[in-house]
Amino acid sequence: MPYATTHLIGNEFAPKLDGKIDFFPWLDGTLVKVEIANLPSVNKTTNNQENTGFFAFHIHEGSTCDDSEDHFKMAKGHYNPTKKEHPFHAGDLPSLLSNNGYSFMTFYTSRFKPEDIIKKAVIVHLKPDDYRTQPSGDAGERIACGIIVKN
Repeated sequence: MPYATTHLIGNEFAPKLDGKIDFFPWLDGTLVKVEIANLPSVNKTTNNQENTGFFAFHIHEGSTCDDSEDHFKMAKGHYNPTKKEHPFHAGDLPSLLSNNGYSFMTFYTSRFKPEDIIKKAVIVHLKPDDYRTQPSGDAGERIACGIIVKN
């Protein structure tokens, strides 16, 4: 059983998006299991160009997703307790790869433990993370949000 979990909800950029992320304690960090359905296939913010199929995915400092109409701005910036530059924030995660709107991945990170991220927001962005641009990788609009809760 995971130590913590979140259920993602989409906004107008991904109204049918549905996802679950589980966080398991593992070694000196966290094993993260991601499963998301109905990722958008068209990037609606850049003249309806085809999306690359990659979506940035981060843990943010905020503790609410209540402002979906304002693109989840209250989720604040990336979770970064050690004040490092992007892409070395604790909340910087690998980009999601969409296969016909579906993404599944499992990965390990030593940047945080599950108990460190309770009540933090997970945000999915419309564009991939470029892992260079400060402070957030030029990831584009926030399209989904979920608050991490302890199981």
